[in-house]
Amino acid sequence: MSYIKRIIETELVMKMAASGAVLIKGPKSCGKTATAQQYAQSVLSLDRDPQVPVMMATNPQLLLEGKKPRLIDEWQEQPEIWNYVRHEVDFQQSKGLFILTGSANPPENVRLHSGAGRFTVIQMHTLSWQELGFSKGTVSLEALLTGAVNDFFEPAVSLEFILERICIGGWPTLINADIDTALNLNRGYIDLVCEVDMSQVSGVKRNPQKVRGILRSLSRNVSTLVDNKTLEKDIKLNEADEVSRNTLSDYLDALSKLMLLYEQPAFNPHIRSAASLRKTSKKHLCDTSLTVAALGLDKDALLNDIKYAGFLFESLAIHELNVYANSNDASVYHYNDSYGNEVDAIVQKRNGDYAAFEIKLGVGYIDDAVESLKKFEANIDTEKMRLPKSLNVITGTGMSYRRPDGINVISLAALGK
Repeated sequence: MSYIKRIIETELVMKMAASGAVLIKGPKSCGKTATAQQYAQSVLSLDRDPQVPVMMATNPQLLLEGKKPRLIDEWQEQPEIWNYVRHEVDFQQSKGLFILTGSANPPENVRLHSGAGRFTVIQMHTLSWQELGFSKGTVSLEALLTGAVNDFFEPAVSLEFILERICIGGWPTLINADIDTALNLNRGYIDLVCEVDMSQVSGVKRNPQKVRGILRSLSRNVSTLVDNKTLEKDIKLNEADEVSRNTLSDYLDALSKLMLLYEQPAFNPHIRSAASLRKTSKKHLCDTSLTVAALGLDKDALLNDIKYAGFLFESLAIHELNVYANSNDASVYHYNDSYGNEVDAIVQKRNGDYAAFEIKLGVGYIDDAVESLKKFEANIDTEKMRLPKSLNVITGTGMSYRRPDGINVISLAALGK
């Protein structure tokens, strides 16, 4: 299988030139190691070499020897290596010495000294549609965040294709896989999370059935404003095993450490109305394929439940926006207030510039999405903050074009970095 160039590579090159060590973190099997290997001159695999534990106990400094940049893969397997890398960076006073990759954060009881000034961090996701070649990137997020979007038109893609991609996901190992193979492998990924990874990540034995129940509840409530209390009730209603609030919090924390759970935070703008802003995060699994796998669904099941498929499409679009936002020094939020006004995604740069997005699988809801965006913009207190640089509707089955009112309708197959 040939290597696919990743969007984060530009960021990786910049951060290697700026710091002694770069940490690439992301869910297991998203492609961290393959990307790091494109830039490393030597490799140390902490999860594969049986000599590593012995050397860590006797002479850990030897593990850092090798041509630079040196890749230290799955660093969290020996978390103390962090401190040795930090000291080596201090000693050599050079840039681009080490690339660390990790698919989990180490337990809290491991004492790590700050890497400030020595380490920079890159968040990696599964493959985006632009990386996979399913999007031409005609409409760039960069342009949407500056308001400098050229005229565009792109044809639509089919509903069946979208649902198939939701099921397969963006895993590099599944690039050429058919949907049945992908469904089986993604269910196997969930099995390993439940039976192995959740216990390993924090050194505490986790009940696989409870993990499954929590993953199913997260999947049923994907792309919605769901708090832990609601998840607890949902699990109690739908699963044989009840989960206490403390247990739920612990398990959700473990999923976050594995970088399988993404929480999309609330946007906090200055608004004219007296509405209170809701702070609850939206919850997504790191790839829609895991959401499908956790519930045991397939493409036919999604075709028979288009409403739920719409929530999955929103989660897919948020994934894409996250990939493209990372390359634009931006973050992805959502907006929701007590008057019922909401916007599915707000992408904001560090300098404060932002763009607003509603996400709709089908074209029948575009007009409603446009009204939501206009209400949001009209409610911004322009004496205290700027208006969004662009208002946009991301659609699945619709064409890409700019409306006469200036709002962009963008097919996911046209969106890019």
